[in-house]
Formats: sequence, C-alpha cells, structure tokens
Amino acid sequence: MAAAIRCLGRVLTQHQRHCLSKAAYQAPSSPCSVNVLWTHRHFAAAAAATKPQRKFKKEGKDKEKMSDEKPDEIEKIKSYTYMESEPEDDVYLKRLYPRRIYEVEKAIHLLKKFQVLDFTNPKQGVYLDLTLDMALGKKKKVEPFASVISLPYPFASEINKVAVFTGTASECKIAEENGAAFAGGADLVKKILDDEVVVDFYVAVPEIMTELNPLRKKLKKRFPKTTRNSVGRDIPKMLELFKTGHEIVVDEERQNFLSTKIATLDMPSDQVTANLQAVLNEVCRHRPQNLGPFVVRAFLRSSTSEGLLLKTDSLLSKEVETKEAT
Repeated sequence: MAAAIRCLGRVLTQHQRHCLSKAAYQAPSSPCSVNVLWTHRHFAAAAAATKPQRKFKKEGKDKEKMSDEKPDEIEKIKSYTYMESEPEDDVYLKRLYPRRIYEVEKAIHLLKKFQVLDFTNPKQGVYLDLTLDMALGKKKKVEPFASVISLPYPFASEINKVAVFTGTASECKIAEENGAAFAGGADLVKKILDDEVVVDFYVAVPEIMTELNPLRKKLKKRFPKTTRNSVGRDIPKMLELFKTGHEIVVDEERQNFLSTKIATLDMPSDQVTANLQAVLNEVCRHRPQNLGPFVVRAFLRSSTSEGLLLKTDSLLSKEVETKEAT
C-alpha cells in the first residue's frame, strides 16, 4: 500500500514538473520565454528588414529601366510625321496633322456652326488675334501703337465719351453741339489731372497743344496726336470718328500681339469680313510695305471657341492694291 502511494506521488510530481516546464516556455512573464521569444522576434525583425531592401533594390532597377526607356519613347513621339491627307473624321489626334488654315469665309461659317452646336449666345463677340513682325531692320522696330478707326459695320451699343481741348468759347459751343462730353482749355486740364473728368478719348485743336504737356504721362497713348487723327481744326469730324470709333491697341507687354473685337456672331458674314478687312488695313498702315508682310499669324475666334488659323494672303493683297491705287 505504501509502495503504491509512493509511486502515485512520483507520477504526480513528474506531471507537475512537465506542466511547469511547458508553462515556462509559453508564459510571457518567464525569463526563459523572453529569451526564446526575443530570439524569434529578432529573427522576424531581421527578416522584415531585409525584405524591403530586396524590394527597394528591385524597384530601383525597375526605375532605372523605365528611365532608360523613357527617352526612347519620347523620341518616338517626336519622330511622328504629319499625315499627308486631311483627317476624314471629326475626332483625330491633332499632333498627327498640321494646323488647318481656313479662308475667312469658311472660318466665320464654322464659328456660327459651333455656336449652334454648343447652344451658346448668338450675339457673342468675334475677335481677331494678330501676331506681328515689328522688326524694321538695323535693330529698329515698330513701336507698339494704338489707332481708332471707323468700322464699316459698327456693333457697339454705347457711344464713346469724348473730351475736346480748345481755348475759344465758340469752339467749345461747337463741340458741345456735336456731342462732346466735355470741352475746355486749362480748366479742363486741371480737372483731368484731379480725376474729376474721365472719358474714352481726347481730341484737341492745334493751338492748345502746348498747354496739354502736363497730361502726357496721364493720358499716355490717348494723348492727342496728329497721327491718330485726334488733333485738327474740324471738331465735328473728329467727334464723329471718336464717338463711334473702334480702338485697336498693340499689347504693351508682348509688343507684337494685337487682339481686338471686330464683330458679333449674329452679324452677316460679309459684314464680319468687311470689319476684319478694315482692321487689317489699319494695322498694316503702321509698317512700310517694302519690308515684307506685317501679319505673321491671324486667328479668328468667338467668345466661346478656340481660334481658327486664317489664310490672310488675299485680304492683305487687297490692302496692298488699295495703297498702290492711292
């Protein structure tokens, strides 16, 4: 009996030792478990650290490979040649075809068609964008200019405000009777310097020009000049021009670019063409014809469409013929 009890005790003791030994490797509080787990975690961390490095090296090789191939792809794109024929469909890659050049009548027709298809305002503006060759030779160039012209078919709904510089009471009366917004001499100069008078255009009689020198910096390109037809003795004629006149101005920053509104899209095509011709004639007047073409590029666009490149040879030849005839 005693021997059986001793044997049972040994079995229980061994079982307890086995359980304690198993718990020692599983319990996180045991020093042994820390060593075992630490070794395992250290190995996992080392493996995790080495894994991205291999991936990074692979990615680096891929990037190097892509960078090597990229110039070749760009060269392929650059090496595309223009197609010989015009596109047969409305949808095509623009880089495969040279920019189309339109006759003025065709361009106006397309702008009107775009307006109908896009459901945009039929009375939107039509604009002419010109790139000019301002060089004159020997390091000289045409200075940026501004002109006021009378369009064959005016489209502005409002009349311009015009001030008349004159020193006589009778001429002031004539100016007011013909629709001048302001008329006067030294008193009018002072009001303009004090910003009490602001108008669209300024005209003057020759006798008062010396008194207008303080206004040169203030008015800049709108300072009265004979070349702009804003200095003369025929006050009614000058007022008639500037009250309904259309101003065209070369961009001061770009110095070779001119953009101006020439019509509204609801106007008949022949009227739009006539206004465009008048603007081109005035622009070409600022450069001698013997120096070659003045207009490098011309685009016609509406307020809601992109520009259409124009073929202006025929229009510019008409302007040359007019000059030779006169």
